[in-house]
Amino acid sequence: MAKPQHVPPNGWDRFSITAEIHRQGMTFGELAKRAGITLKTFSQVWTRTNRRAEKAIASFLEVKPDDLWPDRYPIRSAQILSSKHADRSASQKAGSHADRKAA
Repeated sequence: MAKPQHVPPNGWDRFSITAEIHRQGMTFGELAKRAGITLKTFSQVWTRTNRRAEKAIASFLEVKPDDLWPDRYPIRSAQILSSKHADRSASQKAGSHADRKAA
């Protein structure tokens, strides 16, 4: 809609985002409808990550989502550790070969 005229000095928080949305004459219900999300799901943006709701709010305010939620961006992927790529000495069973021969 319109870029915010006043960016909060301490960064965006829940209350400053809400105030700016209302200042521009928009409601969360209308934003949720435009984004195709239920209002209940949309309102959970404050407590859990919801990329569609975050994007809808950010695009309405004409700012980047990582400006509004810097702790949630950049998106990091989880790293799964695998023993496939570790050398044989890293295994806990590496020293057990001698015992198996005796048995």
